[in-house]
Amino acid sequence: MWVDGIHLKVRLEQDKVCLLVMVGVRADGNKELVALDDGHRESTESWLDLLRSCKRRGMRGPVLAVGDGALGFWAALREVFPDTREQRCWFHKIANVLNALPKSTQPGAKAALAEIWNAEDRKHAEAAAKAFTTAYGVK
Repeated sequence: MWVDGIHLKVRLEQDKVCLLVMVGVRADGNKELVALDDGHRESTESWLDLLRSCKRRGMRGPVLAVGDGALGFWAALREVFPDTREQRCWFHKIANVLNALPKSTQPGAKAALAEIWNAEDRKHAEAAAKAFTTAYGVK
């Protein structure tokens, strides 16, 4: 299951709208929208409401949840589906890493990050991560 909070520039009353989105993938590879709801930012309470609603409607705990670094989702997930494995979203992670680097190094860094992401196994991913750290790590 992939999750994200999408922040819109429109307001409902005093708060900006944050849409909480959950997309699941079936065993056959087909993706489906599982849930969409408005939330108060990406708070734990908002994610708890959405996850509890999904559970009441019969959703079992996902094998894996993929999301960004917003802490509210992870706290809610651990409460509602404690056995679900957690993984940070690569696209969010790549964007965060690239934003911390000078613009001139970003194309090469993006390609080096893709080597990690696309590695055929853990051994190759770790080697690519070491190469990335050597090339772009703290100097």
